[in-house]
Amino acid sequence: MTWGTERLAALKAGSGEPPPIVRTLRLGLIDDWGEGWVHKSWSPHPDLATADGSLFGGYLAALADQVLTFAAMTVAPAEMHFRTLNLQMSFVRIGRNGPLSIEAKVVAHTRQMITVRAEFRREDGELLAEASAQQLLMPFDRWPAEKVAVESFS
Repeated sequence: MTWGTERLAALKAGSGEPPPIVRTLRLGLIDDWGEGWVHKSWSPHPDLATADGSLFGGYLAALADQVLTFAAMTVAPAEMHFRTLNLQMSFVRIGRNGPLSIEAKVVAHTRQMITVRAEFRREDGELLAEASAQQLLMPFDRWPAEKVAVESFS
């Protein structure tokens, strides 16, 4: 196992402590994962709805960054960490403040980059949004040790 897969296993088992940002933003964790993919179910808190009851797109982007990071963690080499280079969101439908199923997959993995994509679906299976990101891989020794904590990657 690598740092990423160990962290995902702990989060799935409920034995890993999420970083404060996950609790503050009410992002939730994962339901399941395997090499190259993750799945999570997420239900928004009523406080996260906009005035018309729809989901805030910026919040969905935060969820996308999280789940795309989780997917990248499934294939990140043990001696490497990564940072999001870009994040793109495409909204297909207006989402109401209801449960979502979010699936993220690794679509390409090179020596320097991991490319990931995610789909956000409503309970009825309809596609709500899509997201993609590229994660730049870097050796741990190219990042100041005091700034790198494995827990920060979720």
